[in-house]
Amino acid sequence: MGLEKAAIVVVTYKRQELLQVLFDSLIALEKPIWRVVIVDNENSPQTKEMVDTWNELAQAQWGLPSADAEGGTTRMVYFPQEKNGGGSGGFSAGTQRAWDLGAEWFWLMDDDVAVLPDSIQTLEKWTDRFEVIQGRRYNFDDTPFYWQYHFITSLGIPDPTAPEAFDEKGYLEMNTACFEGGLFKRSIVQKIGVPDYRFFIYWDDTIYGYLASKHTTPVVVNDFIMRRTRTINNWDIAGKRKLNSTSDTNRYYIMRNRGFLARYMQIYGDYHPMLFRLGNAATFCKEFIRLAAVDKCFKTGIPALRRGMKDARKIIKDPNWKPMPPMKDTE
Repeated sequence: MGLEKAAIVVVTYKRQELLQVLFDSLIALEKPIWRVVIVDNENSPQTKEMVDTWNELAQAQWGLPSADAEGGTTRMVYFPQEKNGGGSGGFSAGTQRAWDLGAEWFWLMDDDVAVLPDSIQTLEKWTDRFEVIQGRRYNFDDTPFYWQYHFITSLGIPDPTAPEAFDEKGYLEMNTACFEGGLFKRSIVQKIGVPDYRFFIYWDDTIYGYLASKHTTPVVVNDFIMRRTRTINNWDIAGKRKLNSTSDTNRYYIMRNRGFLARYMQIYGDYHPMLFRLGNAATFCKEFIRLAAVDKCFKTGIPALRRGMKDARKIIKDPNWKPMPPMKDTE
C-alpha cells in the first residue's frame, strides 16, 4: 500500500524563515507527497506567496498529483485561519481539511522541522503493519532527540524511564504520539476524530496518541525521518536528556490541559484522582526545575502554573464537557 494519498499537515504562525527550511526539505523528497496542507494561523500574504512558489516548483519537478475528493490537483493546499487557534486548533482544522480532500494518511508536523529526503520510503516500510507510526528525529544540533514514547496513564505523565534501546524488531510500542512527524491512517482518524482544538497548545498530541492506542498499536520506529530546525535554550541532563526553555503561556497550558487529559482518561477508566494529583505535582515540580535551571522567571512563571491548575479543576468538573466525536466518512 505504501503512502498513497498521504497528506502532510503543517501548522505555522509567524515563522516564515523556519517554514522555508521545511519547504526546501519537501522539494528535496525523493518521492513526491500527495498533498501538503498549510494551516496558516497568521493568515499572512507572505506565507501564501511561499505556498504558491512551492506549488510551481513541485509541479515542475513532479507534475500534477491525482485529483482529490473535491476534484483539485493542487499539491500544496493553503488553509488560512481567521484567528490563531494555536497548534491544537491548527492540527484540528488541518486534519479535517485533509480528511475532506480524501487523504488516506495524515502526517502531522510543526513548521520548525525538516524532513529527510528518504523519509517517505522509510515510513512506507511500516505502513502495511501499523496504523500509527512515529519516526525518530534529530535535534537542531544533529544529536538524536530522545522522546518519551510511553505515557503513564495512572499519573498522566510521560515516562522518563522508558528504555531508549531498540531490539531486532526495529520498533517500540507506544501509547502516545507527537505532532513532530506523527503518521496516522485514515481508519484511525475515523475512530478518534480530529485532534482536539480546545487544548490550544500542549498535551494535544499526547492524548491523540493515547486515544489511538485504544484502537490499534502505535509504534515508534528506529528510523530517522526528520530533524528539528529551531534553536532552543536548554539544560543538558547527563548528556542525553534536555530540558528546553519555554514560555509562561506554555506553562499555563501545561497545567490547564491536564484537565482535558483527565476527562479523556475517564472515558476509558484510566483516571484515578489521587494518582492523577500525584502526576500534577510531578508536572509542577518539573516546571519549577525548568524555571530554576533554564528560564529563571519565577515572578511570572509560578502564577502562570497556578492559573493553569485552577482552570484544570474547572474542566474536570464541567458537566457539559464532551470528547471530540468520530469522523463521518462521506465516501
